Amino acid sequence: MIQTAAAAASTTDVPAILIGLGVAGLLLAGLARLAMRTGFSPIPMYLLVGIAAGALAPFDISTGAVELGSNIGVILLLFMLGLEYSSDELSTELTRGLPAGILDFVMNFTPGLVVGLVLGWDPVAAVLLGGVTWVSSSGIIAKLLADLDRLGNRETPSVLSVLVLEDLAMAVYLPLVAALLVGGTVLATAGSLTVALAAATVALVIALRFGGRISRAIDHRSDEAVLLATAGLLLLVAGVAEQLGVSSAVGAFLVGVALSGAVAERARLLLGPLRDIFAATFFVFFGLSIDVGSIPPILAIAIALAVVTTVTKLISGWWAASRVGVGTRGRARAAATLVARGEFSIVIAGLGVAAGIESQLGPLSAAYVLILALGAPLLTRSYGWLVPVGTRVERLVARRSRSRPEPEPVR
Repeated sequence: MIQTAAAAASTTDVPAILIGLGVAGLLLAGLARLAMRTGFSPIPMYLLVGIAAGALAPFDISTGAVELGSNIGVILLLFMLGLEYSSDELSTELTRGLPAGILDFVMNFTPGLVVGLVLGWDPVAAVLLGGVTWVSSSGIIAKLLADLDRLGNRETPSVLSVLVLEDLAMAVYLPLVAALLVGGTVLATAGSLTVALAAATVALVIALRFGGRISRAIDHRSDEAVLLATAGLLLLVAGVAEQLGVSSAVGAFLVGVALSGAVAERARLLLGPLRDIFAATFFVFFGLSIDVGSIPPILAIAIALAVVTTVTKLISGWWAASRVGVGTRGRARAAATLVARGEFSIVIAGLGVAAGIESQLGPLSAAYVLILALGAPLLTRSYGWLVPVGTRVERLVARRSRSRPEPEPVR
């Protein structure tokens, strides 16, 4: 192993890499300061830096180190989000949020599916585009909630329930589309789905029922011991979840939910700086992954799809918050927050690109995600205009439902 590492190092320009990383770190630090001074989220700035770097000096970002850094960024974001909620709160929100999750699926999966079929794509490619438009970005939303100090808001649990239901649904969706792409047998597809569902269920039960024992096992007077135990458990669970067909983000979130009390507070303090570093890495490399040259031919379609699914996501997010008694401003914040698409959408599109099923799927998905990844933080920040619009629509719907004639009784 040592010889392998030495051989790899000998073929790599280590000083150039270190200098590049140092310059990138200083640039991101400047952007973070600018974001703090303006009171705005740094996510769009990180994305634009990645896009500009990829356009000016394109290079291969498919290396293991880049993918690992990006994955750790998402894992830490979701872990820290999970720390904000107890197992009882999660259980309640998942049960109460199921109707909102179903509405979210119907309203946001359908536009992508329809557009794919209208464009004449293979039905499996259309199903993949439906997944791209359906799933919100847990990574971007977690960062937005932290940056805008909204983790304790009343509407945040409704946002969380939709995100968790989407992520858990990926345990069914991803193995299913993967099997469709390779033309697997019904038995093989059913087996993959069963394993993924079983893994998600076991992880959820452990987090809800044994979180206290896990917290006591990790607790120690040494910060070093707590940090190493927490990070080790987090990466272990995320890796096992990914291996079994469940999103590593779901596993990381459930680890955060499982920890409670003093251990959760110490983990928040110890891992917070690492979360910020790897989160910035994720968003920069997400921008680097976008091939700017492939976007212009499908830009109009991407914009139209982004507009439609912004409206559908606003409706489903508003309704999710209204079901739990949140006020109009909270409903507007929840609706705007859920608009972001990101890492899951790219993963879904990547399955189709790797299978060579539809040449336009990759560029269209990249342009679509880019539009909403940049636009969602702006919308989340300036959500105020949604309050009168949403209130007016609610009143209109209520008025029409009251004016609808009662059906005559069957004689």
